[in-house]
Amino acid sequence: MKLDILAIGAHPDDVELSCSGVLAKEASRGKKTGILDLTRGELGTRGSAEIRDQEAAAAAKILGLSVRENIALADGFFTNDKESQLRIIEIIRKYRPEIVLCNAIDDRHIDHGKGSKLASDACFLSGLKKIETILDGKTQEAWRPKHVYHYIQWKNLQPDVVVDISGFMDVKMKSVLAYASQFYDPNNPDNNTPISSKNFQDSVKYRAQDLGRLIGTDYAEGFTVERYPA
Repeated sequence: MKLDILAIGAHPDDVELSCSGVLAKEASRGKKTGILDLTRGELGTRGSAEIRDQEAAAAAKILGLSVRENIALADGFFTNDKESQLRIIEIIRKYRPEIVLCNAIDDRHIDHGKGSKLASDACFLSGLKKIETILDGKTQEAWRPKHVYHYIQWKNLQPDVVVDISGFMDVKMKSVLAYASQFYDPNNPDNNTPISSKNFQDSVKYRAQDLGRLIGTDYAEGFTVERYPA
């Protein structure tokens, strides 16, 4: 299956929080969209890897994704090395996306910046014919996405591109709240985290409103940009 857009996140819920409005919008237009999670989020204070697997599957249905995969790198400890790059290159060549959306280039969580550079490097390397990858016994063809965009996460980075998601904010929030173990729930006995407060949940909507203000719409999502030649 060829994808139009592949979003890559260090953890399950990174994509939902940051660019799921764009994915939902494009899926509604008939585009093929997918998510690649780099880790299972097993170091998260709340929930477990197994719970987050289930939540990610539920969010995928809400967003109308064509595919979602997880390569289960080590949460907190993955590195931008050859092995990790090749794992992502295999996915890029498998789905041949025109556009890749990946983690913020700089953010509060160290995995976000690491994931951003890892995904970006893999997108470039995937276009080199002399790097050989094999999937299901067949040599994959080289493929380099035309555009790589980095979504905005915890830090308020200045966007290069702002995309209207008016009409898809409810879908975005439903996909976020599919991660019931991670976000605001007054009955959850687990320890609080920076993203489990009611204030954080509200801030997701406020940020989308603020980004929408920049382009005169109700809601939007922002990205910084890299461009690679085809």
